[in-house]
Amino acid sequence: MTPDSDDAPPDPTTDATPDSPTTADPKEAAPAPRAPLLELREGLPPLTDTQPALVEACHALAAADGPVAIDAERASGYRYSSRAYLIQLRREGAGTFLIDPIGFDTLAPLQEALAGTEWILHAATQDLPCLSEVGLAPAALFDTELAGRLLGYPRVGLATLVETLLGERMKKEHSAADWSTRPLPTPWLEYAALDVEVLIELREVLTRELREAGKDDWARQEFEALRGFTPVVRSEPWRRTSGLHRVRGRRLLAAVRELWEVRDELAQARDVSPGRIIGDNAIVAAALAEPTTRAELLATKGFHGRGAQRYADRWLAALMRARDLPEDQLPVRAPRTDGPPAPRAWAERDPVAAGRLVLAREGMAKLSEEHQVPAENLLSPDTVRRVMWEPAGSDEAAVAGQLRALGAREWQVTLTAAMLAGAITGAKPAATE
Repeated sequence: MTPDSDDAPPDPTTDATPDSPTTADPKEAAPAPRAPLLELREGLPPLTDTQPALVEACHALAAADGPVAIDAERASGYRYSSRAYLIQLRREGAGTFLIDPIGFDTLAPLQEALAGTEWILHAATQDLPCLSEVGLAPAALFDTELAGRLLGYPRVGLATLVETLLGERMKKEHSAADWSTRPLPTPWLEYAALDVEVLIELREVLTRELREAGKDDWARQEFEALRGFTPVVRSEPWRRTSGLHRVRGRRLLAAVRELWEVRDELAQARDVSPGRIIGDNAIVAAALAEPTTRAELLATKGFHGRGAQRYADRWLAALMRARDLPEDQLPVRAPRTDGPPAPRAWAERDPVAAGRLVLAREGMAKLSEEHQVPAENLLSPDTVRRVMWEPAGSDEAAVAGQLRALGAREWQVTLTAAMLAGAITGAKPAATE
């Protein structure tokens, strides 16, 4: 599970006000007591890393009732792959299991044990790909993070939701650990087990709140759509190089591309994070400096580490290829896309479409406020842009059909189609009551 970035402790300096009286009652000024720290109710379970232990775990999970809480730990920032290095499961009547997937040829027995069972995950899109990689896929799921978003909670990290709704604090000190480490330290395993300790209870609270808010059907549609989630494969991933905006000219862009591709090839072969070979800052610096010798390269900012020196000849060869590329093989400045252009270009390329987009964004903001759901969860910004750039029609039925074709769920279509149709015809969004 990734760190709860939205759960950072507040800055204590922001609580003070210049006009606060200095003689306030100490009882009134005393901070509220902190929530108790979440602890493992049944102690730390043993690591399941042998076939007999896996068989035993599968029997226990299959014999239990209710949904199963699931989490996975990866080694993001350390490894190239996104594989799962630990899988945590908890089910009422069975307890918690920590499964090390590295030593098993197959986890088919676990998939069979969970057949027909609802999975509870937090931020499912982070874990579903690595679980699918080892043969695990849910028949149904409940995403506690997404449920929190639909309910309008401003911060939906797991630790925040647990403290807000269940009144307990979670440990977070090992969230960015290198989970490919073996053996796994006991404190790490305790942290991992806590990630599924109260997911079942959290689901119960969120389910009740969704029902009370009339959003339970929205959630069901969203969770069903999540089951088919696959990560987006970018056609030109090198364009995400940090600092690329500093690179001007197609030939210099080619240098970034060539260096990025060499680094990616090396990182994949060694199964290490690309940034551990050379950083993005080094790629951009080398593209701008255009070194032609090993000495010049190693004097370039970011090329002081072992990976930079070890593969110096590869970096120089990449830069040489970029210098020698024919003009028609140089990358274009703007990335290729099958969608509409960047919104900043709309006013010049199609002022009418730009006007539609302004109205649509205003309408989405009003719907977001009215239903207490982030606008991006009401409808993805990309979908809004596509409909406004090339509308299938100006009536609600045509817009609804276009939304469905773009993958919008029925509850989203119901809430947004009429407003988007109005934006296409130039109608201002109605004021929120």
